[in-house]
Order: sequence, then C-alpha cells, then structure tokens
Amino acid sequence: MLKVGLTGGIGAGKSEVSRLLESYGAVIVDADKIAREVVEPDTPGLAAVVAEFGEEILAPDGSLDRPKLGSIVFADADKLAALNAIVHPLVGERSAELEREAGETEQAGGPGGAAVIVHDVPLLTENGLAPLYDLVTVVDASPETQLERLVRSRGMSQEEAAARMAAQATRAERLAVADIVIDNDGSLEELESRVREVWEELRRRA
Repeated sequence: MLKVGLTGGIGAGKSEVSRLLESYGAVIVDADKIAREVVEPDTPGLAAVVAEFGEEILAPDGSLDRPKLGSIVFADADKLAALNAIVHPLVGERSAELEREAGETEQAGGPGGAAVIVHDVPLLTENGLAPLYDLVTVVDASPETQLERLVRSRGMSQEEAAARMAAQATRAERLAVADIVIDNDGSLEELESRVREVWEELRRRA
C-alpha cells in the first residue's frame, strides 16, 4: 500500500488531478469532502459544533449554515482554532477508516494489486502534514494561471481571488515538500498525459 498526499494551491487544478487518479484506480480520501460529512445533520460532529457556537449556525432545515459559520470563524483566529479542534480529529478518524478498508481489500486480493491511497488535502503544506505520507504530489500552476482560473471558472473578483491565494502557502513552500510535481499550466490533454505518467510511477512504487 502506498500513501500519497496530494495538494496544490487554489485554482491549480488539484480536483481534476484527483478525479483522473480515481479513474485510473486510486483510492481517494478527500479531506474537504470528509469535513463536510462529519458535520452532517444528526452527527456527533454537528452536535459538537452547535455546542461550541450556538444554534444560530444552523440553517432552518437543521443542517450547518456554512456561510454563517464561516463569517464567524474567519474573522476570529480563536474561533477558527476551536472549530478545527472539533473537525480535524473526526476527519483524521474517518480518513484512517477509509485507508484501513482499502488495505483490507488489498489483502483480500482485490482488483489492481497494491492499493494506491491518495489523500486529497488542500492545506497539506500549511498544516505540516507531509511526513504523514510515503510521498507528496503537488499540482503546480503559475500564480497568473491560478488567478485567471479563479476569475473565469469560479466567478471571483481579482481582489477576492488574490486574497484567497495569499491566505495559502506560497508556491515555493508547496514545491519544497513535493516528491512529484504535476505542472498544470497547459491544456487538459497535457494534464491527462502527465497524470497518467504519475499514476504509472505510483503503481511502480506501490
């Protein structure tokens, strides 16, 4: 079994790389997706968040009002730390569970031989998580490309996109933890070709 950390700056194309790797046979453990799952209605995670922040962070249907919670925690570092202290351990537990399941499938002689488990972690660099993985793959694009994609694809203003990028690790910081770099300044066809090469390399290492 090979544990891979996958990261990249906002707008670099990490989600597309994750999708391609999954289509080739990788087991994807998506930290963002799990973070949403652990605070769904009727979960201990949501109960803990409500206990910390109050009923006003709930939408009328009883689900988490993400924009409301975001407006609270992103304006206050202590409140963000309190939220992370609830959510991060739950994400870690669920990630480990998914990893165990993949390992059990591998031992049972599941399809494809040794499992390649890709942890899709947006803030891998910022949170110093590189040592948790056998290797780290970084999806890299120039800041100009990132900015253009965020404005074109996500409808952000130039200022909003620049602020989101500035809140993350720098390009140099991400590249410093990379074992494999996937350049994504080109076309989708070029990206697919590069990801296929990386997949073959991951399979060899597994």
